[in-house]
Amino acid sequence: MCIGCTQNDLSSNLDNPSLHNNSSFPLGTAVRFKPFQKDAQLRRLQQHHFDSYTAGSDMKMNQVMPTEERFDFSIVDSIIAYAEEHNQRVFGHNLVWHSSTPEWVRQKAKQNPKWLLPFLKGYIQSYVGRYKGKVHGWDVVNEGLNTKGAGFRTDTIWYETIGLEYIEKAFEYAHEADPDAILFYNDFNIERDLEKFNTMIEMVQDFQKRGVPISGIGFQMHIRMDIPNDIIAYTLKTAAETGLHIHLSEVDIIFNTHDDTRGGGIERYTEITPEMLVAQAKKYEELVKIYMTTVPKDQQYGITFWGFNDRDTWIRRFFKMRDWPTIYDENLKPKPAFYGFLEGLKSNQISSKSNLN
Repeated sequence: MCIGCTQNDLSSNLDNPSLHNNSSFPLGTAVRFKPFQKDAQLRRLQQHHFDSYTAGSDMKMNQVMPTEERFDFSIVDSIIAYAEEHNQRVFGHNLVWHSSTPEWVRQKAKQNPKWLLPFLKGYIQSYVGRYKGKVHGWDVVNEGLNTKGAGFRTDTIWYETIGLEYIEKAFEYAHEADPDAILFYNDFNIERDLEKFNTMIEMVQDFQKRGVPISGIGFQMHIRMDIPNDIIAYTLKTAAETGLHIHLSEVDIIFNTHDDTRGGGIERYTEITPEMLVAQAKKYEELVKIYMTTVPKDQQYGITFWGFNDRDTWIRRFFKMRDWPTIYDENLKPKPAFYGFLEGLKSNQISSKSNLN
C-alpha cells in the first residue's frame, strides 16, 4: 500500500494499476452522464479502473418519465452505447424509489388510486423490456425500509396507495420483462442497523418461500470510519446465507457524521490529515477483504463506488459538509484509499495462489 506517498507523489495518469484487472468480480462506479461526457480525464479513469457502469441519476423514474406517459430514453440509450463500446456491464439504478417518483405520478395516484398499480406494471415492463439483455441487473426497489430501525417506509405514494405488495409486484413485473436480469432489493445502513437489516432479511426469506423472483441484495455501504468491521462481516455473511447475489452498490467511507437527511451533515473534521488518509486506506482494504471472505465467490456481484473522487462526491452536495469519502481526491489523483482498496483486491490473488501450493 502506498501509505507513505504524498499527494504530489500520487499521479492521476493511467500508470496506476487497473482496479478491475486486479479483481475477481466486477467493479463499478456511479456516473452522471452529461458532465462525464465533457470530462475526458474522468472518462479515461473510469474506463481504466471499472468494468461496470451505474447511472447516478439518469436511469431513475423522474429522468426517464419526466412528464405524464412520456418516456425519454435518450440518455439511457447513450449509456448503453458507451458501455457496449468499452465492454462494461450496465447496472440499472433504479426502478422504484420514493425520492425519484415524479410529482405527476403522485398527483395522479392521489386522484385515482386504482391507476397506480397498472401504471407500475406498464412502466417497469416497458423500461426493463426495452433493455432486455443490455442491462445486466436492476435495483428493482430502493430504500423501501424505514430510515432507522425495523419496519417499512410507509410515507410514500407506493405504500400509501398499493400497500406493501408494491415491492413484490415490482419484482414480478421486472422478471416477466427480462427473466435473465439479476433483480436486487437495495438499501442503506443495513450493514450496521440490525433492526433494519432483520426486516430486510425477513422480507427476502418470505419472498424466497413464496417464489417472488428476487435474486440479489444491495448493500449501499455508505459507511463511516467508525463502523465496526465485525458488524459489517456479520450482516454480509448472514445476507449471503440466502444464496442471493450480494452487491456493495454505493460504496464510500466518510469521516464526519450526518443524520441521513438532506443538509444533515455534522462536521467533526474540517481538514484532512495524513493520519486520516492512512486510516481510510486501511478501512477500504478491510472492507474488500470482508466482502471476499464472507460472500461466496459465485454470489459476489461486485463492488460499486458511488462516485470515485472527492471532487464529485454526493456527500458534500447532499449533506452540505466537507468530507473526503472516496479513493481519488479533488484533483483526480489517487489517494492512499486507492492503494488500500487495491491491496485488498490483491490479497485474494495471494490467498488463491497459497491454496494451490
